Amino acid sequence: MQVCLNGPRGAADGAMVPLTPQAIADSAAEAVAAGATDVHVHPKTPCGQDSMSPRVVAATLEAIRARVSVPVGVTTGAWAEPDPVARVERVRSWTVLPDHASVNWHEPGAEEVAAALIERGVGVEAGVWSGTEGAARFTGSRLGPKVLRVLAEVMDPGAGTAEDTARALLADLGRAHGRPLLLHGEDASAWPVLRLAGRLGLATRIGLEDTLTLPDGQHAPSNARLVAQGRLQYGCAQRSS
Repeated sequence: MQVCLNGPRGAADGAMVPLTPQAIADSAAEAVAAGATDVHVHPKTPCGQDSMSPRVVAATLEAIRARVSVPVGVTTGAWAEPDPVARVERVRSWTVLPDHASVNWHEPGAEEVAAALIERGVGVEAGVWSGTEGAARFTGSRLGPKVLRVLAEVMDPGAGTAEDTARALLADLGRAHGRPLLLHGEDASAWPVLRLAGRLGLATRIGLEDTLTLPDGQHAPSNARLVAQGRLQYGCAQRSS
């Protein structure tokens, strides 16, 4: 189970969302202690904005790795660097490398960013969002067999329709070049999709990037609490399948 520590969220989403390298590292350590086996993080500027700056990425990775020994990945989302050419240059300028990085396949320049990561020995998580052309682009990509895994990302805001959307996305991905799949949802779809991943035996993730609430609707106090609940929900779903 991967923990997604913060995503594009900021201070307005609550003090429990980690933004500084130290807070991110503390949250990562707590989440790993709760059972997370992989970390996904959005490095932040001092103003709380997502960044691909080599200085920001290095500070975040070094802080996390001082506390945990699991793989750590970062985002390459277009909101962190809108220009596709500049995004590639950011990857090439990194002085400290993550274990993996997510690339949203529907975004302009995805293939070039992924190629730059692969050239540097960084694993690629191919982010394929429901409701986009990501699945079609990924299944036709020459880089598909080279990615670390596919993130099947359910963007459906409805808890009642999330499972159907997830199954449709998985069908669109087909064999996904034979790469491992990690299935997850966001906000209202986060918990239904996590339980579906459990029933299907797929990897999944949970954390404050994906949801601010626990399965019972209560406010999530930390990433560690979400991971603990995620493991419980996943296990129950597996046993009931």
